[in-house]
Amino acid sequence: MRRIAILGAGPIGLEAALAAAARGDDFEVFEAAPTVGGHLRRWSHVRTFTPWAMNVSPRMRAALPSAPSGAALPTGGQLADELLEPIAALPALRDRIRLRTRVLAVGREGLLKHEAVGDPRRAAAPLRLLVAGPDGDEAIVHADVVIDATGTYGHPNRLGDGGIDAVNERVFEERIERYLPAFEAQAELWAGRTILLTGAGHSAQTAALRLAEFARDAPGTRVVWAVRNPAPDWGVVPGDPLPERASLGAAAAQLAAGASDALQVRAGHVTEALRGRGDRIAVTLRNGRGEELEVDRILALNGGVGDHGLYRQLQVHECYATSGPMNLAAALLGSAGGDCLAIASHGPDTLRNPEPGFLILGAKSYGRNAQFLLQVGWQQVDDVFEALI
Repeated sequence: MRRIAILGAGPIGLEAALAAAARGDDFEVFEAAPTVGGHLRRWSHVRTFTPWAMNVSPRMRAALPSAPSGAALPTGGQLADELLEPIAALPALRDRIRLRTRVLAVGREGLLKHEAVGDPRRAAAPLRLLVAGPDGDEAIVHADVVIDATGTYGHPNRLGDGGIDAVNERVFEERIERYLPAFEAQAELWAGRTILLTGAGHSAQTAALRLAEFARDAPGTRVVWAVRNPAPDWGVVPGDPLPERASLGAAAAQLAAGASDALQVRAGHVTEALRGRGDRIAVTLRNGRGEELEVDRILALNGGVGDHGLYRQLQVHECYATSGPMNLAAALLGSAGGDCLAIASHGPDTLRNPEPGFLILGAKSYGRNAQFLLQVGWQQVDDVFEALI
């Protein structure tokens, strides 16, 4: 019986756990958060674009017939509470999930990264996981197979141009919010303030629309929305089959077109530097030449990418552009240009790594490609358990 370590108790991690349980595998799930669905709970107040019918896998439906269904759009919190928590409580899974346990690194017992290249000795040696438990104590766990389903949401991109820190960004870390806030519960942090918002994706669009309401209703609120692309398209998909996504993109475009003194859009601007000025932050934006403004808070919604440092001691072939596994990255490049709803799994061979028994699934497998959809992750799990384990 092969020992399987699953990293992450989100939708794809629990899907993999159900597949392992169905086969009678010896498996454990490691989740850094205090509950399953830790990343979902970071945006628990935000509604998805896809209905329940598209968020519950056939495997989950078979294991939990009472799982929600239909056309309603769940929030992140509802996905965690009404789907992932009941799945995790099933007898086959409940004693195999280790919460508040973070995997710090994965290596190969007795071998360094550069050793035994293409040699069967690597497959014969167990994988070695350094884990930190709820009390901070560290230990080693061994596995024959490791499935990394840790996602991308926990590692937000940096604020500065070129993907690196803006000057002094780390100095102001405590005053930079990198996740979409629950504005209704935190109105005192945003209303009446001057705010720099960065990013152009769906999270940034959602934030801009809510901040625009503060700018309209709360005197003194001023928002500067800095977008790197000089001509953003706001992710609008022609004939979009997801009404909520279409509505958001259209509303963001309309907001940008009707910008006012209270909400200004700086298209083609990047963040160059941050400096303290009294109790405010002096921000230098750049678009050919510098422009300085003073703000009270920064909301940096620039997307995220997975933690690739976890497997730096393993022989993982990464795409130089996306940081995703090379075979899958090449397949995605070949199908570029379509909407995420039209993208299917590219088959088990695209999930193979030079490192035997190490697999990257879910959003993290897409690297910097943001078109991952849950249905693809479910097929990845099927591919792995049918062909690769």
